[in-house]
Amino acid sequence: MKLQGAVIKEQGVTFAIVVVKKHIVDSQAKSQDTAGSFATLFPGMPLVLMAQDGRGVPKYRGRRDIVKFLANIHPSQIPWKEYTVN
Repeated sequence: MKLQGAVIKEQGVTFAIVVVKKHIVDSQAKSQDTAGSFATLFPGMPLVLMAQDGRGVPKYRGRRDIVKFLANIHPSQIPWKEYTVN
């Protein structure tokens, strides 16, 4: 399985972002399950999930301080990369 994600270091915190479908970000339970499934790909890092609505507006779910930071930057500023999960 391939996924879009990024690892960012900001203000001394290294965290990961993974792009998922909007219905996952909209559900706390699905978000927790999904984030848990990516934990081995990004060990020891806080993980934020990101989805975009039909207009391309991002919505994030994860640690509050990281979500607040991401809300103030444009998604094009994130160093996206394709990851392969076995």
